[in-house]
Amino acid sequence: MLHIKSFTFNPFQENTYLLYDENGEAALFDPGCFEPHEKKELLDYVTEQNLRVTQLFNTHCHIDHVLGNAWAVRTFGVGLQIHPEELPVLKSVDVYAPNYGFVGYESSEPDSFLKEGKSIFIGNEELKTIFVPGHAPGHVVFYHEPTGQCIAGDTLFRGSIGRTDLPGGNHELLLEKIQSELFSLPDQTVIFPGHGPETTIAFEKANNPFVGKNAKL
Repeated sequence: MLHIKSFTFNPFQENTYLLYDENGEAALFDPGCFEPHEKKELLDYVTEQNLRVTQLFNTHCHIDHVLGNAWAVRTFGVGLQIHPEELPVLKSVDVYAPNYGFVGYESSEPDSFLKEGKSIFIGNEELKTIFVPGHAPGHVVFYHEPTGQCIAGDTLFRGSIGRTDLPGGNHELLLEKIQSELFSLPDQTVIFPGHGPETTIAFEKANNPFVGKNAKL
């Protein structure tokens, strides 16, 4: 059984996810925690649930999704895993973090790189790594088929999609990848996005103004 705990951190209201199995093995996705009270909230939950955080992943490396990377690496003794095309995106955060008020941001380096189509494992729970660029050049999502749950980062939101006006963004590519990769998942799949509430593939197919059935693609 795979459990998902969400936290909402930083001024961007970014969703950080902690996934763990019945034995307490856990993986952290997109740690956006920056302020001490945010880090404490996450660490308190890990402690209370007696979890062992053994892996750290970024769906992509925009600032709001990586603010807690260095802290997580240090606190849990894990290595960061990203898609190789996100490395320049990650490195650029050092340059512009102060402009957003994140003075004291700590940079992090990846320990290894993700490959699209390769699975990751949390204990015995398998999640498929799916390549969905467009919002960011190396954006990946993680799909757990047995429970029909997907950690989707900033690809698909409830009633919206990820912005594509940032460096490395590609609007047409994002639309194409949502249609070909995410909309090929079962309709009942629950999308856990990088911002805002959960949604489902069925709801977005029917209602999303960018990629739904009434969208002008």
